[in-house]
Amino acid sequence: MEQSVLGWNHLNGRRPLPLSYDWCGSFSARYQGKSVNPTLTARHMLLALSVVAIWGTNFVVIKVGLAQLPPLLFATLRFALAAVPLVLLVRRPPVSWRNLALYGLAIGAGQFGLLFFAMTRYISPGMASLVVQSQVFFTVGMVMALSGERLRAFQIVAGLIALAGLGVIASHTDGQTTLAGLLLTLTAAFCWALGNLTSRAAGRVDMLAYIAWSSLFAVPPLAAMSLFFEGWPTIVHSLQHADAVGWAAVAWQSVGNTIFGYGVWAWLLSRYPAATFAPFALLVPVFGMGAATLILAEPMQSWKLLAAGLVVGGLSLNLLWPRYAGWR
Repeated sequence: MEQSVLGWNHLNGRRPLPLSYDWCGSFSARYQGKSVNPTLTARHMLLALSVVAIWGTNFVVIKVGLAQLPPLLFATLRFALAAVPLVLLVRRPPVSWRNLALYGLAIGAGQFGLLFFAMTRYISPGMASLVVQSQVFFTVGMVMALSGERLRAFQIVAGLIALAGLGVIASHTDGQTTLAGLLLTLTAAFCWALGNLTSRAAGRVDMLAYIAWSSLFAVPPLAAMSLFFEGWPTIVHSLQHADAVGWAAVAWQSVGNTIFGYGVWAWLLSRYPAATFAPFALLVPVFGMGAATLILAEPMQSWKLLAAGLVVGGLSLNLLWPRYAGWR
């Protein structure tokens, strides 16, 4: 799951909206000024749901891949296969090499490198899909620090509610979810937020091309870290013994999660207001936790439901309150 959860501007470009208004992040800035429709058709709603389902269940796919490939090698292959086919088909977006490099480092080496490592044995897929959504609040905080804007009351309340959910997780660490895993995943969320700010600075670009070209910069540091920490013998052994399931997990990361997910999402956002998609963001951890329970038999204790309710509740308040205030 790579989508940005902070919106910057309404698609019609008429007036800026609060940072928490939509969940599509830098996507919403890509299509300013284009003609958009106000409501989703049933077919396009199913497309949006399919993308959210892919991004949510991807945490289970990551866990499956990690059973055969070490985390840094897995991340290296994921970004290499996302970059190599696409950079031959799409032009480099009109942004600086520095911007592409910063995004690739933040998302590749930072977010996914740390997330994959955390999911080896420090945090369960369901909890990871939930905790990583804290990037919303990291992004809001950094943007406000840079702009000098003050937090609004609803943003403070939303952050405290979500923080309470993280507190529940921290107080119930066990064999599947540890304090180290929680900290690693929070750091991955922070790197995701850095990527959000970097992609925001890129302005209006083709997001699929942006992801493809920036992925080139994620590969060298991930490969170097894999060689240093995991070792050449482990890399060779993993590549030789990975079966069809392991390679399918790699392909799913690159083709399903990135090419299909980002391609369809960008296509939909060129036709509808970004705010139309806002509620779909809340389904990512729902799909993630549900898939982890059904496929991996991850226990779903009452404290996990409480933590999920608090985190998703905080996200919901941060996301939907401005819409409610606008209607009121």
